[in-house]
Amino acid sequence: MPRMPARIFAALLASDSGALTSAELGERLTVSPAAVSGAVRYLTQQHMVTREREPGTRRDLFRVHSNQWYEALGNRDSILKRWEDALREGVESVGPGTPAGRRIAETLAFFEFMQLELAGMMDRWRAHRSTLGLD
Repeated sequence: MPRMPARIFAALLASDSGALTSAELGERLTVSPAAVSGAVRYLTQQHMVTREREPGTRRDLFRVHSNQWYEALGNRDSILKRWEDALREGVESVGPGTPAGRRIAETLAFFEFMQLELAGMMDRWRAHRSTLGLD
């Protein structure tokens, strides 16, 4: 993760409420509003934080949820699928018997394996999380 998004994410995790405004993040980290803006844009695109409206104001509130890792990994499904599709096309275009085709095919096999394992891992996490009383 890039440095500034990592700092913003850590600040949100370490806050009592798990939510801070852009101004609060900038003040805590002594960074510019532009740095905060770029970092939270990255984090929202990665589904690691959500943007909400602070009640009664026009200010945005950035929140990290207790199940943020589950959400972030769960949203990787569509990304992995797109990579798999692109890799499949790559194998076809360079030929499966070529050295490049074999490398691309191995990468495709890895992503397919990861996709299968990720689904099972997420199921196991949900079961484990409930035994911890985190539901």
